Amino acid sequence: MTTLFDRHQLGSLTLPNRVVMAPMTRVRAAAGGLATPSMATYYAQRATAGLIVTEGVQPSLVGQSNPGTPGLHTDEQVASWRPVTDAVHTNGGRIFAQLMHGGRVSHPDTTGTQPVGPSAVPAPGEVFTPSGPKPAPVPRALETAEVPEHALSYARAAVRAVDAGFDGVELHGANGYLISQFLSSTANLRTDAYGGSIEGRIRFAVEAVTATVEAVGGDRTGIRLSPGAGLWGAEEHDVPELYGALLAALAPLNLAYIHLEATTDEDVLVELRKAWPGTLIVNPAFPTGPRKTDKAAADHWLGLGADLISFGRAFIANPDLVERLRQGLPIAPDDKATWYQGGDAGYLTYPAYHHAA
Repeated sequence: MTTLFDRHQLGSLTLPNRVVMAPMTRVRAAAGGLATPSMATYYAQRATAGLIVTEGVQPSLVGQSNPGTPGLHTDEQVASWRPVTDAVHTNGGRIFAQLMHGGRVSHPDTTGTQPVGPSAVPAPGEVFTPSGPKPAPVPRALETAEVPEHALSYARAAVRAVDAGFDGVELHGANGYLISQFLSSTANLRTDAYGGSIEGRIRFAVEAVTATVEAVGGDRTGIRLSPGAGLWGAEEHDVPELYGALLAALAPLNLAYIHLEATTDEDVLVELRKAWPGTLIVNPAFPTGPRKTDKAAADHWLGLGADLISFGRAFIANPDLVERLRQGLPIAPDDKATWYQGGDAGYLTYPAYHHAA
């Protein structure tokens, strides 16, 4: 039986284990969306993961969702990421940048411009801004002629990511952000080629991934998806059909992987596993739920056919998570109060396991 500690070939990368560090927003970037020396230390501390996927990185200014997040759309941002990727590689690791366009989940106070989305329908609830949470604004519905430019923004950021030393990129197609909004039955009310039917609603995702593959190669491109999650009000009413059609459209592109969150029924995810011919990463934990991914959940999904398992919150307080899992050592708890507060406390201050003498 496959274990978490078996090797796996991911394109040209040989992963020494099947533990993936999931993308997690930590809002530690400097002004201008620049990566920092602390970010280099943070990711390098976790380089024993088979693969690291970074926090969401905005591919354009209008694509920025939260304040304090890094970008990959200026030369200065590219330069700031090089010490991060160098540090991870020096420690023997592999790292993909997650490209995250927030779409309607943003605010003019954060970007200086009105958010955009498939339709002029606001997300429910409040979004983060530099001065605190505020109601999500009504986005500007993209004109049909504008949509391809936003799909291309992922490809342009992917080129910059490779220039910055990343091994590849993951498009954030999950959790209610722009790609997820186009997939949605409630955030996408369009009647043009990018809405309505399943074929229309998957079009933006397919165009964004295709452009990225053409720019940097399929073996450097993955996408994260959250079937049926309904986060930020981006609901889907035809999950098996929608995601079956999406995976069928993506299969010829020979992607590095699909990254599925366990946000719908297990039998639906198992059918998607059967339908996907390439590497599948599964994150067993619902992103806003109380349960964290643990070894039992990881083994369960490996048994169901997943190739790699991503761990999110467990990596926050356990930079040596792979070794803790390997040896059955306790998993340290994380302090939720420090997730987004900035600074190095709760970021660089979690130690590796200390064996008593």
